[in-house]
Amino acid sequence: MTDILIIGAGHNALTCAFYLASRGMKVTMLEARSVVGGAAVTEEFHPGFRNSTASYTVSLLNPKVIADMRLYDHGLNVVLRKIDNFLPTQGADYLLSGREGLTKREIARHSPKDAENYDAYAASLEGVVRILREWLLRAPPNAGGGVADILAALKLGSGVRGMGIEDQRHLLDFFTKSAADILERYFSHDLVQALFGFDAVVGHFGSPWTPGSAYVLLHHVFGEAAGVDGAWGHAIGGMGAITQAMAKAAREKGVEIILDAPVSEIIVERGRAAGAVAGGKTYRAKGVAAGVNPRLLFGSLLPQGAVAPEIDRRMAGWASESATFRMNVALSELPRFTSLPEPGDHLTAGIIMAPSLTYMDRAYVDAKRDGFSTEPIVEMLIPSTLDDSLAPAGSHVASLFCQHFRYDVPGGWDARREEAADRIIDTVDAYAPGFKASVIGRLALSPLDLERRFGLVGGDIFHGKMGLDQLFSARPMLGHADYRMPLPGLYLCGSGAHPGGGVTGAPGHNAAAAILKDRRKLGA
Repeated sequence: MTDILIIGAGHNALTCAFYLASRGMKVTMLEARSVVGGAAVTEEFHPGFRNSTASYTVSLLNPKVIADMRLYDHGLNVVLRKIDNFLPTQGADYLLSGREGLTKREIARHSPKDAENYDAYAASLEGVVRILREWLLRAPPNAGGGVADILAALKLGSGVRGMGIEDQRHLLDFFTKSAADILERYFSHDLVQALFGFDAVVGHFGSPWTPGSAYVLLHHVFGEAAGVDGAWGHAIGGMGAITQAMAKAAREKGVEIILDAPVSEIIVERGRAAGAVAGGKTYRAKGVAAGVNPRLLFGSLLPQGAVAPEIDRRMAGWASESATFRMNVALSELPRFTSLPEPGDHLTAGIIMAPSLTYMDRAYVDAKRDGFSTEPIVEMLIPSTLDDSLAPAGSHVASLFCQHFRYDVPGGWDARREEAADRIIDTVDAYAPGFKASVIGRLALSPLDLERRFGLVGGDIFHGKMGLDQLFSARPMLGHADYRMPLPGLYLCGSGAHPGGGVTGAPGHNAAAAILKDRRKLGA
């Protein structure tokens, strides 16, 4: 018997396992696939071409997790993009963003007034992000909880009261308003609005005018890469380098990781989680932590009657749809954009093909009506410009992260996958003529494919929509935001728990803290 059985070996589950084993607990992990990492993996998708298969860029991985797990000592190497973002148009105009004043200079090139307002916008973000960062590595106040949760709520309230009144107003705005409501307050130029508005639709099936989309924007700006606040980077070897380093750290502490072991059911005995069945084999444990989508946990893995009917009903309604289509392409040459045709540092950036908030809104409306966008929102990264280990000499790989593509599409994804992939390629080709001809291989993953391959229910990359009703004390439900599920001995350690999606390690870190606090109850 093991102390804790962990379902899944994604980055959060590995983080959780590491912290538990570091405190002397016996930990066993059951992973359905033949490789650790969940959606943070690097795989060959065309002969000689490797790339991150699902998650594709580094910024939100928590510095404490990196330090505690000694990920750099275990082989992780993160390099910064030379330019953060590049927004091309189909004409001569473009916008860049980056460090050392580049963003403000580029904004000024398009609109002096927007450049004047940029500092005020950045300041409005800063105060709110500071509060968010304080709560990344702790459980949110747990509605209906005990004294500890009351104290946590008081601490949160004290933190908010310690903010100036204008920062409190910004906090309220970012938690309740749409991204467009806020961005239009500061900026008037389409490309400038699009630069910041893109973060509000990443993994979020909604328009920039959807209430609550401002929080999604916030969620993507509290990170850092290579020690630089707000920067985005690339893990040499792809995102699998992160989880391979995590697996080394966990195994070093004695964690047992069992691959090709898909869990079919959690064992419940005497009203407690007591293990799991995987591949027909029974694994006993004093407690179970799940790194899976909450809807999968409650709808498929727990036996009927394990929790109250109202819990089952609520979690059956857990919203899981990020409307994301993910592609990797093998390229014979670098793309040449009409607006900036010569190769340069802009090709190391996140290349955002969505030149206005109106364009993003239209993509959402198209998908809501027809199943997927006529003109999709596409972010392209070409990691081989920073990492020559991914492609043969002279060739390149590109990641295409695309919105909006519904999980339920008319005709079904098996019949329409290549049609959607062609639409995406054509969209890039409109900005970079000749791109289509340079594609020598591709892997196209629809929302259904993301579910099948990685267990991302509804194709949701965040394990659940990052909406106001599924955040903070309501993630995954009021009364259970402290990683302890409504079944004794069962914990949630994946992105369906606070603080949500992205490659952060925070849910795994925080779930481990809850388990360690309960270890006497577990009989450890």
